[in-house]
Amino acid sequence: MATEKPAGLYAAAALSIALVSYLLFSHQTSAILPWRKVPRKCPRRKRKERRGLVEAIGNTPLIRINSLSEATGCEILGKAEFLNPGGSIKDRVAVKIIEEALESGALVEGGIVTEGSAGSTAISLATVAPAYGCKCHVVIPDDAAAEKAQIIEALGANVERVRPVSITHRDHFVNVARRRALEANELAAKLGETCEIKDNGMSKDYSKGGFFADQFENLANFRAHYEGTGPEIWEQTEGNLDAFVAAAGTGGTIAGVSRYLKEKNPHVKCFLIDPPGSGLFNRVTRGVMYTKEEAEGRRLKNPFDTITEGIGINRLTKNFLMAELDGAYRGTDKEAVEMSRYLLKNDGLFIGSSSAMNCIGAVRAARALGPGHTIVTILCDSGIRHLSKFYNTQYLTDLGLAPNATGLEFLDHP
Repeated sequence: MATEKPAGLYAAAALSIALVSYLLFSHQTSAILPWRKVPRKCPRRKRKERRGLVEAIGNTPLIRINSLSEATGCEILGKAEFLNPGGSIKDRVAVKIIEEALESGALVEGGIVTEGSAGSTAISLATVAPAYGCKCHVVIPDDAAAEKAQIIEALGANVERVRPVSITHRDHFVNVARRRALEANELAAKLGETCEIKDNGMSKDYSKGGFFADQFENLANFRAHYEGTGPEIWEQTEGNLDAFVAAAGTGGTIAGVSRYLKEKNPHVKCFLIDPPGSGLFNRVTRGVMYTKEEAEGRRLKNPFDTITEGIGINRLTKNFLMAELDGAYRGTDKEAVEMSRYLLKNDGLFIGSSSAMNCIGAVRAARALGPGHTIVTILCDSGIRHLSKFYNTQYLTDLGLAPNATGLEFLDHP
């Protein structure tokens, strides 16, 4: 009679065979299907200290704009600044301005940051200021998209709307914002003497004074991009880029990025794209700061008659003067509208008016340089804060700007 083997022995043998088979199969599979390889363990990194909201600003992805790249034969890349917490590239500027002001003592915790802005910088300041224990008061032209003011108010900032006037007028939104900071400081000085006695809401709100951010002339704006945006673009492209294109409002972005890239490689071309009514194109290409209408003595009542908000200007700011540019292109409102719809349809990119203008500049640079080049531009913000004007069909129809292009033919004229 045969000796009966224990059941456990069979189980152990079966398990051993299964294990050997698995190892052999895994080895063969990894040779045939390399993506099935077992991942290597990464060494543990020391966890970086996180600083909340501020830590999430910057280091935005550089994305390939497929439709424009394929149409031009160039690599056209967009820095996706709309992914910042406050929704725009101005988050970088808000952080830099506030941090430098706190370091210098011009602003103290609990103080009020004031700014005159067409929208994006105001939103960023309203987003960032509470992270530093500060408040925010913004002055905005009343013809800016309504949703911008709504966002700022929802963020808890004070919003003051004023009519659009020349920068030389005392009631221009920038001048009003400067005045509000001075008034806050004067009030703080008065309340400082009675602050302990008059312990009410007003003394608590204003006893720390105010600080005017001054994004147009404050070189913290330039430094935010020279120290942040520019180096990021250089690293993300591994230094393999041929041109950078952007519009200018305050001039901080194009100045900081162009100067940094030029220092890294003088052969990188940097171009301005300028909207209607702005004099910067003439300044870069001709060395004079006027438009055709102004040269003929027919200055428009409102020289900034454009639907692209936040870009274009008729004066030289300290920030813009830091830029190193090789040339400039013009863009129109119609082109900006068409470009925004083209990118939405072909790339799923829902961008704002200034971003659309930047993409116009990127295509113009690509066509000028020829196929095989790499061009970088800025996707400043998304279309979500441009619904009442730039994405309003009736508004555009009334202005004769309703989109009707099927491709990029709207850029085919000189």
